[in-house]
Formats: sequence, C-alpha cells, structure tokens
Amino acid sequence: MAATPQNPATPRRKVSRHRGEGQWAVGHFTPLNGNEQFKKDDDGLNVRTRIETIYSKRGFDSIDPNDLRGRMRWWGLYTQRKPGIDGGKTAILEPEELDDTYFMLRVRIDGGRLTTRQLRTVGEISQEFARGTADITDRQNVQYHWIRIEDVPEIWNRLEAVGLSTTEACGDTPRVILGSPVAGIAEDEIIDGTPAVDEIHRRVIGNPAFSNLPRKFKTAISGSPLLDVAHEINDVAFVGVVHPEHGPGFDLWVGGGLSTNPKIGQRLGAWVPLDEVPDVYEGVISIFRDYGYRRLRTRARLKFLVADWGAEKFREVLEEEYLRRKLIDGPAPAQPLERWRDHVGVHRQKDGRFYVGFAPRVGRVDGATLTKIAELAEAHGSGRLRTTVEQKMIVLDVEENRIDSLVEGLEALDLTVHPTPFRRGTMACTGIEYCKLAIVETKARGSALIDELERRIPDFDEPITININGCPNACARIQVADIGLKGQLVLNDKGEQVEGFQVHLGGALGLEAGFGRKVRGLKVTSEELADYVERVLKRFQAEREEGERFATWAARASEEALS
Repeated sequence: MAATPQNPATPRRKVSRHRGEGQWAVGHFTPLNGNEQFKKDDDGLNVRTRIETIYSKRGFDSIDPNDLRGRMRWWGLYTQRKPGIDGGKTAILEPEELDDTYFMLRVRIDGGRLTTRQLRTVGEISQEFARGTADITDRQNVQYHWIRIEDVPEIWNRLEAVGLSTTEACGDTPRVILGSPVAGIAEDEIIDGTPAVDEIHRRVIGNPAFSNLPRKFKTAISGSPLLDVAHEINDVAFVGVVHPEHGPGFDLWVGGGLSTNPKIGQRLGAWVPLDEVPDVYEGVISIFRDYGYRRLRTRARLKFLVADWGAEKFREVLEEEYLRRKLIDGPAPAQPLERWRDHVGVHRQKDGRFYVGFAPRVGRVDGATLTKIAELAEAHGSGRLRTTVEQKMIVLDVEENRIDSLVEGLEALDLTVHPTPFRRGTMACTGIEYCKLAIVETKARGSALIDELERRIPDFDEPITININGCPNACARIQVADIGLKGQLVLNDKGEQVEGFQVHLGGALGLEAGFGRKVRGLKVTSEELADYVERVLKRFQAEREEGERFATWAARASEEALS
C-alpha cells in the first residue's frame, strides 16, 4: 500500500520549511508557482461539477481562468489554437490571445482497448460535436477538436455509457495507461498485463490521493517481446520478462521522458509478478507525488528526480518507505527480434484466429471513418479493436476465411494493411492547426511527405521512422526516431523566415535505445523537406553495410552525408 499523500496540513515528519525543490516529503511547501497554487486552491477533479452546472449553461466567457487553462485539463480539455495565428507569434502572445473558444478533448483508451460499440460511439460524437475530427495519438488515445463547452456534458454521458471517459486524460495526473495492443491474444506473448492495467485504473484514476502530482505521469505495461509500448520513455514501465526461478513477470523501469530534456528510463533491476504490479505502481507514483520537484515546472517530471537520486536510491526508497519489503532481483528484457513493433499486417492469434493491423496516415482519421471501421470489424466477426502507440489500429478475432475481405474493406478506406515503410513509419503530432504550442504545420506535411517519398524512392524497403513535431516538446518522439523533425522557424535561401525543422538522425527505441544525432546547423525548410529526406535515404542505401540499420549508419556517417 502506498504511503499517505503529503500536504501542508499533514506532513510526514517534522521538517524545515524552506524553499528547496518543492518536495512535500521533506517539507518544501512554499513558495508555490501558479500551477501549484491553483491545485492547492481546488482539486482539478472538482471542475467537472462547474462544467456541468455553470460553464456549459453560461458559455465560454463564464469560465474562470484557472479552470480554463488549468483544472479543465483534469477532464481532458485544452483550449485549441485560434485560427490564423502564425508560428512566429506562438511564444509572443499571451494565453488569452492564443486561446480559441473551442476545445481539444482527449478520450483516454487504457491499453488501447476498444469494443466496436465504443468505437462507433467515438465516431458518432466526432461527427455530431467535433466537426468530424478524431485523431489517433501515439499514446493510444483519440483526440477531438472544435468542442464547445456547451456540449461537454452530453459527450461525457455518451462516452461513459459505453465505458469510456476523459478523466485525467490531461493535467498533472496519471495519464492513460499504455498497454500492448495484442495483450492476451498474441502467440508470442510473455505475459498478459491486462489485469494490472485494470486494477491500476480502478485504484488510481479519479482518486484524489493521486490527482495532484508535480506534473503528468506516464505509464506503460506490456508483456510483448516486441517491446511495443515505448517503455523507455515513460515515467514508469513494466516490461515482460521470464525470471529463471519465478517465471513470467515484469521488469521495472522508471524516469523516462522526452520534451526538451530527454532521458531514457532506468531499470531498477527488480522483477515484479503480475499480481504485485498495482502495488509497485502505487509506490512509484507516490514517490513522485511526495518527492517530485514542484518549485520549477521545468524540473517537475519524475525523470529529474530519478537522475538526481539514481536507480539504487530510488529502489531503496520504494522498498523501505512505500512497499515495506524488498523486491526480487530480475533479468533485463531481451532485445526484440523484429524492428517494426506496431503490429501492422496479418498475424495469427494464440486461439487460431487472426488480428489485422492497419496504418492511417500520421494518425489522422475522422469520425465517419471510425464508424465505418467499427461496422467493417463487426461485419467480419470481430467485436474488438485496439489502438497502438504508433498511431495505428488493429482489428482482433478475425477468422482466416474473412481476412481478405476485411483487408479489401480497409484498403477502400485508405487504411492499408500492407503499407510502404514511409506510410508505416511516419508519425506526426497535432501541429499548428490546433496546438497553441506549435510553430509549424505537421499532419498535412507528414501526409504529403509520405506521398513524395513513395513516388521518389519506390524501391526503399527498410524499416524507417520519420517523426514530425510542431515544437520542441517532442509529443511525436523526435529524439528516438530514425529521422526526427523538430518544428521551428528557419531562414530560406532568400533570407526569409519560414516554417522548417531542426533534424535529429539515428534515434531508436527497442533496438539499442538512444537519442538521435544533431548535425551542427542542419535545418531544412518545410518546402525542402522531401528533397532532404530523399537525399539522406539514398545516401543510406548507397553506403550501408549488409544488414545495417539506418540508426547505426547515421551514427557513423559523415556530416556531409547527413546534410
């Protein structure tokens, strides 16, 4: 059981009251930054009542600023970017100047699990309330745009009627729990983490004991040997392994994260059996709540605490103060045998049926398409689907004699089951179209890049990841892509300031996880992007050694070859 949450009224022990890093457990309760102040004034979970009883009835202008730009995130709501504001103004304008009167609303899909009924509801809400928008994110969620505050209570009613919610989909909270999209069905699965996902959700989500964290807290649980949940860049992750004495269980990782100060998570060297995962999770998130750095928002993620403490001290505190027992030492996960880990294609399940994974373009779909996917899955005998951390989707439980018909139906929706490496490996964040932090456009740019590369390099058949981000915050995981593109304003050959990207090369997850290389001064304009990527990929084709991955080549290539 986790320790009691700390607050100024109930400190754990007598301690000095100085500024420090804002760690509750050592008595650092003041001074408070703006975010810590509004969380102290009122729990973000409480804003739901005001949305239902006041804001949805009186409209956007009635919303308290601390609710609008703070607590409403606890229910998956962010104001979206006002149309027509270019990227050069992103860091200049005040929040109220960037805010539109519409919202992004994030639906959390823990473990990526959806029934066809749920997906149909998600699609119908999109069409009725969100102007058809419904993007699949790289955290297995669905994001709407153009949401009016007046419609939010009805949207909640419809989502919750089918077992979905937006609870703590954003904010300084335990975000969606990533899970293997083939949990419980894959032939090669080490262990099914679904029971742990469900129990953590039951204990933690919507629980006031964990609704005031220093910042967001990201979780991943997978028993797949493909390492299919990007465990290296989550705050806490449980990775399937087989202990030589105790059998299947999970290897524990903490302190991963990207953004402007990326860090790969650290193994604690502990093996955790399935039934103990929720207790260990509760201990880790409680350490973050109690010892996390709250004074500066820029240092408020768990990765900074882990970096300062080290894995040995973190494990010691977890065992002695929170679990009150020792954890079992265990092995590290094996390197995955496959380089793609998105489950795209046709694969046999352990029950003899098949699952079919397909690739939308950069996660962009729409409500009408989601509804058609649900209908198509049902027509082919399936009642279950999954989202992945690579912005893909999977239809489960398909009989062998129905595979071809399902594939044809998906292809007719431009949802390919056999994509090119470019369609399969290109990911993009929301970008300037809706995001208030973005500097450049991403989704349309990514889609156009796919088309250009398919036309220009039709023979390219190596796994390649191209991740496009609209700002430095790395929602699209630019540092761990083969080609990572960080949006910024750059100068073109005429000296004009235009949209472009800083280039990261050779990042990876799973296989020798690490961050990409930045070549000094290497930036490209958006208009030059396809030319640049074509050039560097052709050089890779020409210079690579037998079996060499792009990331390995990029690490040894000359700056000239990469420019």
